[in-house]
Amino acid sequence: MKYYIIAGEASGDLHGSNLIKELKKSDLQADIRCWGGDMMQAAGAVLVKHYKELAFMGFIEVIKNLGTILKNLKICKEDITRYNPDSIILVDYPGFNLRIAKWAKRQHYKTIYYISPQVWAWKESRVIAIRETVDKMIVILPFEKDFYKKWGYPVEYVGHPLVEVVDNFKMQTEATNPLMPGEQSSANIIALLPGSRKQEILKKLPVMLELSTLFPKHHFIVAQAPGQDDTFYQTLLQDYKNVSTVKNDTYNLLAISVAALVTSGTATLEAALFGVPEVVCYKGSPVSFWIAKRLIKVKYICLVNLIMDKEVVKELIQYELTVNNLKQELNLLLYDKIRQAQLQRDYAELKKILSEGGNASANAAKVIIDFLAHTDQ
Repeated sequence: MKYYIIAGEASGDLHGSNLIKELKKSDLQADIRCWGGDMMQAAGAVLVKHYKELAFMGFIEVIKNLGTILKNLKICKEDITRYNPDSIILVDYPGFNLRIAKWAKRQHYKTIYYISPQVWAWKESRVIAIRETVDKMIVILPFEKDFYKKWGYPVEYVGHPLVEVVDNFKMQTEATNPLMPGEQSSANIIALLPGSRKQEILKKLPVMLELSTLFPKHHFIVAQAPGQDDTFYQTLLQDYKNVSTVKNDTYNLLAISVAALVTSGTATLEAALFGVPEVVCYKGSPVSFWIAKRLIKVKYICLVNLIMDKEVVKELIQYELTVNNLKQELNLLLYDKIRQAQLQRDYAELKKILSEGGNASANAAKVIIDFLAHTDQ
């Protein structure tokens, strides 16, 4: 089979790479072409365009880069036509992938979506377009199955792929950790995960860094985004004594951290699966936030809280993201034993819920191969 896989972000590259590995195990003749990143390429796919060229965040940023986005859509459609795959597999990244799905339907390609767009958060009416253009939807959040059911659209829940990713990492690196400091105790390390895009980093990291001055006995370590230059971070960090950075080592960082300040998104789940007490930080441009506030319909922005349907971890959003608020919450995470114990109980329950489907990547590959075999009959 020939598969064309499209992922537009770092998390999509990770999950896409594990899906590719599982597809190759089950389909020895698998020929895979992709938009993604280094991990998908290393897993055996031919990389057409890197996600670093695709990532735009927020309403204003998308408008500014609309010409580039339209050009990329044109390039993608032309490349799919030349390759003529048996199926197109879309991994999250809805702004781009839903447009490809609509076009692919007209061209009579079989389209599978792995990791649903967050239509349950805002603009639910997009489900109608998904139902009309996506032949098979594979979801990784347990509540998504019931959400789609009310729209009369059957989907497959396969479990969350991060569970296996984090568990495999822990097994492989249990004995040693390259980030473990020589004389410094890991009990004083606080991880800063400000996001992957320059726009969001510039909004959140300065506030996180200012907090470091209030906790001089702790060492703050920033997880650099792979797509950003070292000099970008050096400029931001130059005035802070107890702050350093790591690159391409976020999991090792989480493994030794006593707490974390995390931007909303997949990283909130990663911190939870590592058992790291966290504060969720979000701040966007005033216009983007104003628009989002009127469109988003969910109670929480953090996946941990959404899945558990309660505030497991504190969310500091936009104007609430201040140094004083961060200080108050970090003190609770570091020193309040009752808060710490409750958080670990909630994290254990979260992992149990996300593990119900088993190995998500293997399950997804099986769903894809079975679906294609059935539709070919």
